[in-house]
Amino acid sequence: MLNYLEKNESFYVAGHNGMVGQAIVKSLLKKGYCNDKYGGKIFLNTRKDLDLTSYQNVLSWFKAKKPSIVIIAAAKVGGIYANNKYPYEFISENLKIQQNIIEAAWLSGAKRLLFLGSSCIYPKFPNLPIKEEELLGSHLEKTNEPYAIAKIAGLKLCETIRTQYGFDAISLMPTNLYGPGDNYHTENSHVLAALLKKFILAKKNNSNFVTCWGSGKPLREFLHVDDFASACIHVLEKWNPDDNYAPKKNNNEKLYYLNVGSGEEISIKELAEKIAIFCQFEGKIIWDQSKPDGTYRKNLDISRIHSLGWHSKIPLEKGIKKLIKEIVNTLANDDINNLEYLKNFF
Repeated sequence: MLNYLEKNESFYVAGHNGMVGQAIVKSLLKKGYCNDKYGGKIFLNTRKDLDLTSYQNVLSWFKAKKPSIVIIAAAKVGGIYANNKYPYEFISENLKIQQNIIEAAWLSGAKRLLFLGSSCIYPKFPNLPIKEEELLGSHLEKTNEPYAIAKIAGLKLCETIRTQYGFDAISLMPTNLYGPGDNYHTENSHVLAALLKKFILAKKNNSNFVTCWGSGKPLREFLHVDDFASACIHVLEKWNPDDNYAPKKNNNEKLYYLNVGSGEEISIKELAEKIAIFCQFEGKIIWDQSKPDGTYRKNLDISRIHSLGWHSKIPLEKGIKKLIKEIVNTLANDDINNLEYLKNFF
């Protein structure tokens, strides 16, 4: 396989302060990219430096900096509660960010662009495991429909700008991610982070019970964010949808987006029980079935990214245990401000 990246590339990682962005920057540096020694660069901006929802600001920045490789890890994200409470923000902000970056990257002459979507783009009741062809096959899960529509739009922006104008834009659709840099905000966190927070605090406060949302029956697939970061670099290096060996759809049409997952499935109930054990919490787990479950099952078919030579390496239990240890040690040392991923912990 060809390598489509060179050591002298200039990278722009939008959303570098988030969980995924942090992991991607770490992975790039680990692989020797962004190194002045080879002429490599990396551009990182905070929200104060660059408002990604402003088209003029984004376009001016791109024309001035001219990054050759663009990775869109910036997004407004959250769990079921946040998606239900702020549907307009979830669709509006994500549409603006995606449109602005993709178009500005193309107009400024970027070489490659990677857009990061989500497995929530797929229908509520897909054929399982979910192949890429399931996209737009049926209606979406209502609890995160605005976010999913925005992500589908981003994927289609990349696909159409590629087929119409030849801009080298590709997309990845990850399963549920977790790891360092996650968001532990009470309203905006995803399920694994929310459970970690509940059980760590319950243990710390000697609580007798923990209340979890839903029935606990839905199944979920989780991927460590470091594994996902490695997938991002791998496809930028090895995957061009126009290559003869590139994965194709079942009808042999070109495929411009790929699923990324671990291949491991676990029920929310089993996940909560494992986290309780890992946190040494011995109280009762109460399931509040008045709260929504979300999609019952959505494991991804990851055979196509496997065909490119990428596989996940971090088993779920190992990843969770390491993350709990980091959090607990930080709390014990009263050093909470030194780890960015705990900024929303309390």
